Amino acid sequence: MKTCHFYTIIALLIMWPAEAYSQINCITDPPLPPVFTSVSVQPETGNTLFTWTLSPSPGIAAYIIYTYKNGDGIALDTIRDPLATSYTLSSTATKYFSVSYVVAAMRLPRCTSIFSNVLNSVFEEVSIDTCLRKINVSWNSYPSFPMKVTGYSVLMSVNGGSYTEAENVSPGDTAFTLNDFTINAQYCFIIRANLEGGKFSSSNKSCISTKMQRPPQWINADQATINSSGNVALSFTIDPSSEITHFSLERKSGSSASFQEISKPVSVNSSVHYTDIQADNKIINFYRLSALNSCNLPVVVSNPASNIVLSLERTGDNINLSWNQYRKWLGTISSYKLFANTGKGYEEKAEIAETDTVYQIGYQQIMFEVTSDRVCFFIVASENSNPYEISGESKSSESCTNPTEVITVPNVFTPNNDLKNDLFRPVLSFTPLDYHLIITDTHSKVLFETRDFMAEWDGTINGYHEPQGVCLWYLKLTTPSGRKISRTGTLTVLRNH
Repeated sequence: MKTCHFYTIIALLIMWPAEAYSQINCITDPPLPPVFTSVSVQPETGNTLFTWTLSPSPGIAAYIIYTYKNGDGIALDTIRDPLATSYTLSSTATKYFSVSYVVAAMRLPRCTSIFSNVLNSVFEEVSIDTCLRKINVSWNSYPSFPMKVTGYSVLMSVNGGSYTEAENVSPGDTAFTLNDFTINAQYCFIIRANLEGGKFSSSNKSCISTKMQRPPQWINADQATINSSGNVALSFTIDPSSEITHFSLERKSGSSASFQEISKPVSVNSSVHYTDIQADNKIINFYRLSALNSCNLPVVVSNPASNIVLSLERTGDNINLSWNQYRKWLGTISSYKLFANTGKGYEEKAEIAETDTVYQIGYQQIMFEVTSDRVCFFIVASENSNPYEISGESKSSESCTNPTEVITVPNVFTPNNDLKNDLFRPVLSFTPLDYHLIITDTHSKVLFETRDFMAEWDGTINGYHEPQGVCLWYLKLTTPSGRKISRTGTLTVLRNH
């Protein structure tokens, strides 16, 4: 087409009378410029389309497109067609900023009009605020001459779909905010300056991805358990499909308190483990873990976890244990198990129904097991039916009591084989660490001696019955609490027939 335009101009020059050139003075009678009517960007190609009216001056041979800045123009292209009223410029500049243009008419040989009115392209920019879930679109205004701007249409496409009008704003507005969007989608926008007479000028196309970190679909509070150091050890499992690795761990002490952040842990292999060394394990502490997005805002919160506090009271010969029920597992409590340490390490003593939170032990049930200065207990709760197949286990705080150290020594026994009071031994409420019992007559003759606290005297010596009368006994032992006790007394032997 450019070649055809060139030959048309040559033909016109050949037919143009020579005297015509001399009749038109470029200085005293320059050509008039055209009216620049529109600048519009073709969004998909980035090319710029210009339109103008024909110059009213005779002898126009071409039109020149200029970029315009601060009163100066830089020629971009010359359209050598005296009848041309539009032109498409292949350029990517309008993709990156707004460009101002002018048009001039040219009469041969080199007689150019002054510049036309100035028009600029509409350039739009798009930004995303993932924290507030907003997309912000802004653009520069389009000139209202020679055609008045009646408003701006914000055209939007999602994931390559067709463009629809998201909003129509007034001529004075140059910004639009989309107040919500779909995550992991592609949004594209075009601004259309609407002109009177049904004309319009389009901007460049701007696209933005709403890809965000994939949040976890769930966070499971596995357990809050008391470790061997007496601290609350926490474990959480996170949905493995999550792209979020930063979390906020909160605690509240007591049901009436409010949650306070105690740590910002980072997950490793979809797990978070934390030991709370500040918490008092004698009160109920509640914990929750929140996933933090890139804006440091919580997006998913776990079920709460709470430690078990075990309490102990003594009433007479009974040890009464009570505890708070483990709360808010996503599964259910399968049972509670009671463990006791009487001096040889913890051993399981009982399995308790999941609905119970109290248990009673008679001291006589364990007194002969006690070999320490403390008798301690803890409860373990176990989870089942967790929807994510995670089996939590929570150990309570320990509760301890001093052993009952009672020594009862009978002062009479009747070894007459009537199966009543036939044997003699001191009765202990504990297992002594060491033990020595000696029984003598009043002349210090040893009648019976043992270091076995369970051994009993049947009232004989070398197979012969000791005659009835008064004997002396001497007892020396060490209790589980470490007390060394020495006692002595008398024993009356009666042989009733």
